[in-house]
Amino acid sequence: MSKERHYLPKGREIEIFTLAAENRLPVLIKGPTGCGKTRFVEHMAERLGRPVYTVACHDDLTAADLVGRHLIGAEGTYWQDGPLTRAVREGGICYLDEVVEARKDTTVVLHPLSDHRRVLPVERTGEMIEAHPDFMLVISYNPGYQNLLKGLKPSTRQRFVAMSFDYPDPEQEVVIVCQESGVDKQQAQQLVALGNDLRRLKDHDLEEAASTRLLIYAARMIGAGLSPREACLACLAQPLSDEAETLSAIERLIQAYF
Repeated sequence: MSKERHYLPKGREIEIFTLAAENRLPVLIKGPTGCGKTRFVEHMAERLGRPVYTVACHDDLTAADLVGRHLIGAEGTYWQDGPLTRAVREGGICYLDEVVEARKDTTVVLHPLSDHRRVLPVERTGEMIEAHPDFMLVISYNPGYQNLLKGLKPSTRQRFVAMSFDYPDPEQEVVIVCQESGVDKQQAQQLVALGNDLRRLKDHDLEEAASTRLLIYAARMIGAGLSPREACLACLAQPLSDEAETLSAIERLIQAYF
């Protein structure tokens, strides 16, 4: 097993996740984009010594994409397991990122895996697969994206141990930006302060906040030789908005820091 992917704890999430894994309980992680949900799951997979099968959920994701399907090969038709089935059979963490993006009929397949049964019915092969002792189901979503059409049903939510993530405190975020990019502490502090000012614009001029991920991208571009102002324009301003007035306001904010 490779060296653990670095992760800076914000609370007791490591202990909660570990206890859930030991007790074979599924976990739900909710939080804004780029706050470290996926990094945390990868870190915990390495910490627990389990493979992780990551699925980026989307509108066209079907149950067959998770469970598997029959394919046609040189010797005829054969069955190929999907990522969920592989994790159930072999043991590992199946991580469904932004699960609310998937179709409602897709998430129903998770129900028998996320309660006391821990089984996966595969209708096309007639199998009823009992989950490996090391199998763990983890899902995540961004509550800010939820609306009447896209949300997690209560019958699904109540099957999970849930944790809420948010962006790190400024002091922690400075450490993360330094570790992930190699920039000096002063530049990291400026980027984090800028990021927090941009987050205050959320729900007013911006649909989404400046994530820790974007701050790291900006820091890496600065470390690669781009000027701080150009790096912030490319990694913070442009990804956050297409509106000319909003972009101008962000540019003025960037100039105040750099």
